[in-house]
Amino acid sequence: MARLAHEWPASYAAFDVLAVADQDARGLPPRDRRALLEELASGWSAPLNLSPATRDAGEAAEWLETMTAAGIEGLVAKGAGQPYRGGQRQWVKVKHRDTLDVVCGAVIGPLQRPVALVVGLPVDAELRIVGRSTPLRAAASRTIGQLLQRPAGPHPWPAQVKPGSLNRFNSGGRDVIDLTLVEPIVVEISADVAMTGHSFRHAVRFVRARPEIPVDEVSAS
Repeated sequence: MARLAHEWPASYAAFDVLAVADQDARGLPPRDRRALLEELASGWSAPLNLSPATRDAGEAAEWLETMTAAGIEGLVAKGAGQPYRGGQRQWVKVKHRDTLDVVCGAVIGPLQRPVALVVGLPVDAELRIVGRSTPLRAAASRTIGQLLQRPAGPHPWPAQVKPGSLNRFNSGGRDVIDLTLVEPIVVEISADVAMTGHSFRHAVRFVRARPEIPVDEVSAS
């Protein structure tokens, strides 16, 4: 454990407090819980950190654009006067998303009416599966289906994959997922910044097909 802690150091960022000195703080509004948390954090030092917070919408928008370089996925917005109610969604997640070109090498569902895309990127000179798309809308399914073709030769991917392999698929169960392999084509996607290695931790969103771009021009960087 000591070796792993040295090789993969971690930090902890606190953004809320629910109890202080054996006293339940859940009935307090977020602004008061924040004041308690800041008092508790006044003597902290790394790796313990206090998550930044602001009531300025402009500052929050700037954070959304600039903090992603440090691996921050986005923002959480809360009402300043709401008490904490466990099990209820009381905040809004605002994720930073980027658009980028990837390679569609397979789909889930029929070739001409796919349900979702399976996308890849070149890693170590090999096209690897890095994620899947959210379910396609009917119009998008028809559009991309008109461009898809069966593989012209040997394909780098298997016809079946495990649901949770490398966090690429946010899917439960143990059943394998059948892939409909296609001739690789470039597509533009929208994705948040959450990554596990080169793989997308969450499902990506299909934006448009880019058949005019050669597949070998897509990079993982």
